[in-house]
Amino acid sequence: MSAEQIVQLAIARGIHITTAESCTGGLVSAALTDVPGSSAIFERGFVTYSNLAKHELLDVNHSSLTEYGAVSAQVAAEMAQGALLAAKADIAVSITGIAGPGGSEFKPEGRVWFGVCKKNRQPETFLQEFGALGRGNVRISARDYALGLLLSCLRDS
Repeated sequence: MSAEQIVQLAIARGIHITTAESCTGGLVSAALTDVPGSSAIFERGFVTYSNLAKHELLDVNHSSLTEYGAVSAQVAAEMAQGALLAAKADIAVSITGIAGPGGSEFKPEGRVWFGVCKKNRQPETFLQEFGALGRGNVRISARDYALGLLLSCLRDS
């Protein structure tokens, strides 16, 4: 899976992509926009590191953030759906997790939730437990997993 493949497929199919990133801080957006021609399919991405940003930019419900926490399936789904609507895109991917160091017994380092939302569909969520690989490695692993999700979505479109 590569960003080049994603951009080429999206261009060929006329599909616009957006991202909603928390723990990756824009790594997925950067990977996509490193590809020449990506402006044809990528207008904007959202880096929503704080809960306030998730709420203000992506319309994530306060109740979801307080009841489930930022690192949850519910928030990943709402992030993807919010980004899709805000960017008027066809596919959105979201990422929210614990890159480390640290974590807790209930939300350990390396736990990352992903959301994918396609236009006119309900969002889907995916959990990956990368483990305590270290902050940088968790972030890179999450970026690569998100790119893989985007490629799968494009192949299924």
